[in-house]
Amino acid sequence: MGFRFRKRFKIAPGIRVNLSKSGASLSVGKPGSTVNFGKRGERVTTGIPGTGLSYSKQFSADRRPGGAKPGPSLMSYVIAAAFIFWVVVHFIIR
Repeated sequence: MGFRFRKRFKIAPGIRVNLSKSGASLSVGKPGSTVNFGKRGERVTTGIPGTGLSYSKQFSADRRPGGAKPGPSLMSYVIAAAFIFWVVVHFIIR
């Protein structure tokens, strides 16, 4: 069994930075709905808080021959912008 390392920092309501042995990522959302942006792509998770039931969908960065990584897709920027706008409207402006 190997060692694990994970640390989360809350930087604003609904926005967290996650650090682990494999790298860093950014999580945006509240309990029940979260989008995570990391080096493996985007992950969207929705669930029912307090029940342990959730559904998670990974939008992985596809790997190209020769190890070249593609840049983030336009759709990932659109999803991120829409979700950040939603968080700002619902949590910060209230």
